[in-house]
Amino acid sequence: MTSLLMGAALAVVPVVSATLASAEGEKYVLVSHAPDSDSWWNTIKNGIALAGEQMGVEVEYRNPPTGDLADMARIIEQAAAAGPNGIITTLADFDVLQGPIKAAVDSGIDVIIMNTGTPEQAREVGALMYVGQPEYDAGLAAGMRAKDDGVTSFLCVNHAIQQPTVGERCRGFADGLGVDLGDSMLDSGTDPAEIKNKVLAYLSANPETDGILTLGPVSADPTIAALEENGMAGDLYFGTFDLGDEIVKGIKAGVIQWGIDQQPFLQAYLPVVILTNYHRYGVLPGNNINSGPGFVTADGLEMVEKFAGEYR
Repeated sequence: MTSLLMGAALAVVPVVSATLASAEGEKYVLVSHAPDSDSWWNTIKNGIALAGEQMGVEVEYRNPPTGDLADMARIIEQAAAAGPNGIITTLADFDVLQGPIKAAVDSGIDVIIMNTGTPEQAREVGALMYVGQPEYDAGLAAGMRAKDDGVTSFLCVNHAIQQPTVGERCRGFADGLGVDLGDSMLDSGTDPAEIKNKVLAYLSANPETDGILTLGPVSADPTIAALEENGMAGDLYFGTFDLGDEIVKGIKAGVIQWGIDQQPFLQAYLPVVILTNYHRYGVLPGNNINSGPGFVTADGLEMVEKFAGEYR
C-alpha cells in the first residue's frame, strides 16, 4: 500500500502520576459521535473489543443513536458518573463537548481523545493524548496529490457538516489544490438518495468540475451511484476519505483513484492498550499518535479488501 507518513504531532509531555490499578474490574468506555446508521464505526467497535480481550479489561462502546452532539455530551457525563478507569472519546465539536470532558478529567478519570478533534484541543481539555488523523493535514496532502494529477476544480461532499473538524478535510483539500473553497463544499446530509441527487444537481450546474472528494462511506457510496447514473464513473477524478466495501470495489474498478486510510482500528485499539498499561505500570507515550493518513490505491488492495469494514 502506498502510504503517506505525516510528521509527528506536537508532544503532550504528560506528567506520569497514575497509580497502579488492579487488573480486576478495570473498565474503559469509548464514546463516539457516530449515529447508529454509520457502519464505518464497526471497525472502531472491533478495535476496542479486541483490545479489551487481549488486555483482560472490560470495554464499552457508547454513542448517540442519531448522532446528536448534545446527546453525546450527556453520554460522556453518564459514563464519567459511573467511574470507569478511563474514557476514550471523540471531540466532534469542541464547544459542545469540552465541558463534560473537562469535568471527567477533573473527577480523576483519565481521558484519551480519538478520531475527531486535534492534539491542541486534547491538551486544552486535559486529555492524556490524541490518537487519530490530523484532518486539515490529511486534506492538504490529498489536495496536493490531486493537483499533481491535474485537478483544478472540485466538489467536496460533506455528510457531517455539523462537525467542524470534518470540514477541515475540505478546507485542506482546497488549499492543497491552491484554490478557494468557496461553494465547493456541499452540505449533503446523510440520506443516500438525497446525497445522490445533490451530487447529480451540483455536477449538472458546475460542468467544469473535474474532481470529487467524499468524506467517508456515507457520502462516497451514493456518489458512486450518482456517477454511474450520469455516466461519469471512471471519467471524473474521485478521491475519498476512509474505506468500506463499496469504496474498495470503486478503487478496484477504477472509479475511485484512492481512499485515505486513517486506520480507525488503531484509533480504538491503541487507547485501550495505552490506558491499561498506564494504570498498571505508570508508562505512557510522550507524544500524540497519528494513525493516518495513508493513501490506498489499486496497487495495495489485497489486505485492505480482505479486512475492509472489519479491521480496515
